[in-house]
Amino acid sequence: MVLRMFWVILLAAISGVPGLAEDNATEIVRAAIDHWRGDTSYSEFTMIIHRPDWERSVSMLAWTQGDDRSLVRVTSPARDRGTGTLMRDNNMWSYAPKINRVIKIPSSMMGQSWMGSDFSNKDVSRADDIVDLYEHTLLGTSEDDGHVVNEIEAVPLEDAAVVWGKEVLLIRDDHVVLEHRFYDQDGELIKLLRSLEVGEMGGRSVALRQRMINTENPGEWTEIQLDAIEYDVALSDRLFSLSNLRNPRN
Repeated sequence: MVLRMFWVILLAAISGVPGLAEDNATEIVRAAIDHWRGDTSYSEFTMIIHRPDWERSVSMLAWTQGDDRSLVRVTSPARDRGTGTLMRDNNMWSYAPKINRVIKIPSSMMGQSWMGSDFSNKDVSRADDIVDLYEHTLLGTSEDDGHVVNEIEAVPLEDAAVVWGKEVLLIRDDHVVLEHRFYDQDGELIKLLRSLEVGEMGGRSVALRQRMINTENPGEWTEIQLDAIEYDVALSDRLFSLSNLRNPRN
């Protein structure tokens, strides 16, 4: 307890030193992304899209490699099985098995809904943008369930091609993101990603259940429930190819 309180005091002191605070805040954000993604990963999860008059559940598999490759594939319901999304080298493609067509997602559509959910195409593409295209400030620290929680404000660089006016993250000392808030250019909160359940899976603490909330329409939200995850798995480069997106060989 004494040691933990020492770190709370130290982090609070660091937040008052502009240069050091910014460096420290950036490293906290970077560590959280690396922790969540790992060098490589394989996961199984369920996405629940909720609207006031209906609810839809979709089961998916996902693979990631490094900071610029990921593949997501739908396994159920049967009518959507095989639908996929590939992210590679700042490019994004989707595959619709019903029409047997691979479609490249243009930059103008990155802010559009991903698979009808409250996540955008941008949300599921490069996570590193919040590290590379933003300046970070450690606003303060608090304690939650025995962990130090860092509150970090991320403001886009002047020439950054991003849609948000700022983002605010709550990140625990074990690198778990508890909350991620998205604000428009006028400082209004537009959407909020909140970790509803945290636990051990894949050998590390992770968010087991997260909900993206549309603050303009509180009755609309999307939950991601993590069913299984493995880190540092051997993955072939061919996995992240357009041919594999259309014709799975994994």
